[in-house]
Amino acid sequence: MKMEVMGEHKHNNSPIAEEQSSLLDAKNISHEFDYKLFENITFSIKPQESISIIGMSGSGKSTLLNILSSLLRPKSGEIIYNNKDIYKLKKKELLNIRREDFGIIFQAHYLFRGFSANDNLKIATLLSGNDVDSELLEKLNIEFVLKQSVGELSGGQQQRLSIARVLTKKPKIIFADEPTGNLDKVTAQIVMDTLFDYIKNNNAALILVTHENDLAMQCDKVYKLENLQLKELE
Repeated sequence: MKMEVMGEHKHNNSPIAEEQSSLLDAKNISHEFDYKLFENITFSIKPQESISIIGMSGSGKSTLLNILSSLLRPKSGEIIYNNKDIYKLKKKELLNIRREDFGIIFQAHYLFRGFSANDNLKIATLLSGNDVDSELLEKLNIEFVLKQSVGELSGGQQQRLSIARVLTKKPKIIFADEPTGNLDKVTAQIVMDTLFDYIKNNNAALILVTHENDLAMQCDKVYKLENLQLKELE
């Protein structure tokens, strides 16, 4: 199933995304553990485009995201980035893509707990060479927690700090697994607006896995993973 760009984007009125070739292509992706999760999934995402993936718990949403984001080799199929199948690259090349071009937002925050919030952000700046965007911290309402240790932050603050750390490295594609899971509705919307603004301003793309249908529906395209297939919702 080849997914074409919808005529009308919910968050993207720019013709740029229509004109440019895809950033990432998934071709005939299949995977299984003790049972088959999904098969022959094919789709692409373009710059400034957002895609959400919904589905029942256990349907394979997070597994699919891990495959797309370079973390899990599929049983079959290809993930094409920069005209190359990422799973045929040498380990060092793949690590460079993961470090420099892909931004992965996990359900778990993976922050360095013995460090301050600011130290966690500094690690991202050292790896990427980019400065921390103070405006981004203000948008996410975490600019006042920088001196606190990670252990002193609430779950929601840790989640937003993790998102700020990912965005600081200026990824080309954001892969987000339940990025608003620890957040109230208002803060969740702030996070989504921040992600949408980021991909628009940086010619990047967002692939979001979520169980929050109202957030999913804000993306340019919405897909549901069920019965081994990924189907676009109109």
